[in-house]
Parts: sequence; structure tokens; C-alpha cells
Amino acid sequence: VEFHGAGDGEEALQEVETYHPNLIFMDIRLPGESGLELTRKIKTSHPDILIIILTSYDLPEYREAAARYRADYFFSKGSSKAANIFKLVESILPSRGHE
Repeated sequence: VEFHGAGDGEEALQEVETYHPNLIFMDIRLPGESGLELTRKIKTSHPDILIIILTSYDLPEYREAAARYRADYFFSKGSSKAANIFKLVESILPSRGHE
């Protein structure tokens, strides 16, 4: 498992093209571009990438936009426990063989 971070939306799109991740954690507020709009762009060109919105902004309109832009999951930072998120990630990512 590799972890990469991006400073803004443009860098995130470059990271997607370079590393072809299986999973992206996305915040709604990003420098330069909305995480929701970035989700839409990524899902348009890479529908197989799982995108989890993880944000402090748990508003109905954000949840609706996340669903419309095809985010796979939406979690509030304030109400989601790390253990639950880790369980979700373990359940959705393909299992890796041990060598």
C-alpha cells in the first residue's frame, strides 16, 4: 500500500495519472478546486477508482453532490471513527497475497 498526498486539485489529477490509485480520500475544501468537482473529474476518466469523501462539512447538499458526482462513500470527520474507516477500506480493497 502506498500513500500519496496532493496539495491542490491540479496536483491530485497528476498523481492519479501517475500512480493509478485504487482508493482516494478526498476532502471537500481543497486549494484551487472543490473536492466534489475533483471527484467528478476523476470518476469521469477513472470510474474504477474508489473515492471516499472525508470532510468536516457534513451538509445535506454536500452529500447530495458527492452522490451525484459518484463518490463511493461520504464520511464526516466529526462523527466517523478511524476504526470504522479502516474496516471499510479493508473490506473494499482487493486483498493482497502475502509473499
